[in-house]
Amino acid sequence: MKIFLDTSALFKLYHQESETMTLQNSLGENDITSFYLSQITKIEFASTVWKKVRIKEINETEATQLIKCFESDYTKFSFINIDLIMVQKALVLLSKYGSLGLRTLDSLQLSTAVVLKDKADLFITFDSLLNSFFKSENLPNEFPDKLSLSDLEDLT
Repeated sequence: MKIFLDTSALFKLYHQESETMTLQNSLGENDITSFYLSQITKIEFASTVWKKVRIKEINETEATQLIKCFESDYTKFSFINIDLIMVQKALVLLSKYGSLGLRTLDSLQLSTAVVLKDKADLFITFDSLLNSFFKSENLPNEFPDKLSLSDLEDLT
């Protein structure tokens, strides 16, 4: 199985949060052959880490360790570059969903997912708004055991 993760899902694999164990168990129960990430995930991951420092969930030493851990795992992921096609697709998606709340970076995550529609089997986000756009774009977001992202969100 090939899976696209946005930053909200990926971060849970590096930092213990309420949905972490459920996500890890669901991933562990499936034969995962590839993880796709948008190139912007590198930036969003670091931003998320430093936000955790600002709100005092973690300290700066832990932040640096989290970022280094993710960076050491780069070879485990297939990063999808943001190119002109992705930017153009993001603009189209913003025209379609901007009035519903789609924002800049999520439009790039969504455009990456849409471009991967025929390559990935599953698209995971813990952002409920982005998840609604995944559904609107007919991107599968249920594990084979029928555990959906909405089930994961209910656990929080």
